[in-house]
Amino acid sequence: MSIDINNLGSGVTPRTGDSKRVDGNETNAADARQATGKSSVNDTVSLSETAIRLGQLGVAVDNQPVVDTKRVEQVKQAIMDGSYSVDPARIAEKMMELDMALKPKP
Repeated sequence: MSIDINNLGSGVTPRTGDSKRVDGNETNAADARQATGKSSVNDTVSLSETAIRLGQLGVAVDNQPVVDTKRVEQVKQAIMDGSYSVDPARIAEKMMELDMALKPKP
């Protein structure tokens, strides 16, 4: 059994996700688009303010360096001159905060 995946033999084009077939008027519109290179329908897209802001934030995050080299150099220098101190209580507190943040909410 052969399948015509391009629908070249049927003369109609099925819509994706739709069980209906395209009628003759839409087929004629497709022929006109192909002949002129222009669509007879103008599609528009509008984005919400939130979507626009998220896009801007995404660009800003992408432009940030992955590593704060200034901070890395400060820590290296503090380790080398012996002034770097470790606060075990603060480390434990931050670990607990992270653990609580990662636990799923019931």
